[in-house]
Amino acid sequence: MNYRHAFHAGNHADVLKHVAMLAICDALTAKPAPLFALDTHAGRGLYALDSNSAQRTGEAEGGIGRLMAEAPSDPLINRYLQAVRACRNEHGRMAYPGSPWLLAHALREDDRVAACELHPEEAAQLRSNFGRDPRVAVHERDGYAAMKALLPPRLGETRFGRGLVLIDPPYEAQLEEFDTAISALRDALGRWPQGCYALWYPIKLRRALQPFYRRAAALPAKSALVAELLVRPDDSPLNMNGSGLLVLNAPFQLDAKLRPSLQALAKVLGERQAQARLEWLKTAA
Repeated sequence: MNYRHAFHAGNHADVLKHVAMLAICDALTAKPAPLFALDTHAGRGLYALDSNSAQRTGEAEGGIGRLMAEAPSDPLINRYLQAVRACRNEHGRMAYPGSPWLLAHALREDDRVAACELHPEEAAQLRSNFGRDPRVAVHERDGYAAMKALLPPRLGETRFGRGLVLIDPPYEAQLEEFDTAISALRDALGRWPQGCYALWYPIKLRRALQPFYRRAAALPAKSALVAELLVRPDDSPLNMNGSGLLVLNAPFQLDAKLRPSLQALAKVLGERQAQARLEWLKTAA
């Protein structure tokens, strides 16, 4: 696997994913029962935006850099920026939190996180970053296989009735990754039907995603919501023009809370003809 998230940390796709993920976590923690979170493609969980990798692409400048400079007045965006600032207070002014860090930040003492990373070097760094947090278990393994092994989640005699599975694959296999992800989601829903599942995906040509949308709508979940941010027109198959998050079994009113945030992100992070999309592929009966 050649993909390294360090090259892309803090870009517009990370901003979308992490704003939405924190909104989901906050909705889930509004109830007292303990939660389980599984991050299937966790990376190292913590990044330095002044590293050679990040500086080589400069993608963070058009993502978290621009957002922090303008800081639009939106509660979900403000929540996310507060988390980034908390990370920087702990790890330095150029630190950027990956999804495992944000999950650990958002969840509570009785909640548990399983963070999976297949690449040995990234997994070792992930373990170094979170090895002292008793709530976080680091697994050097394939994230899709972990969905089979770890769902439904248990800790001793405790079974977790609620939680989040975040799936953020590198899409090195291009459109074939959607087939793998849909299959994994179908199996996971059979194992843990009450879980909330969030699948991140890149957008190059949106019309190429129509089969994915149809298959996502047919999954055995109560609901399926897509939240997308296009920072430029989706007219080139060579660029990642935007990204989206498919949320299955979304928390109550997540769409209403996300809508103004997506519009603000499109305005701040987008070029001409940038747009946000929030659409139910399937609603609860």
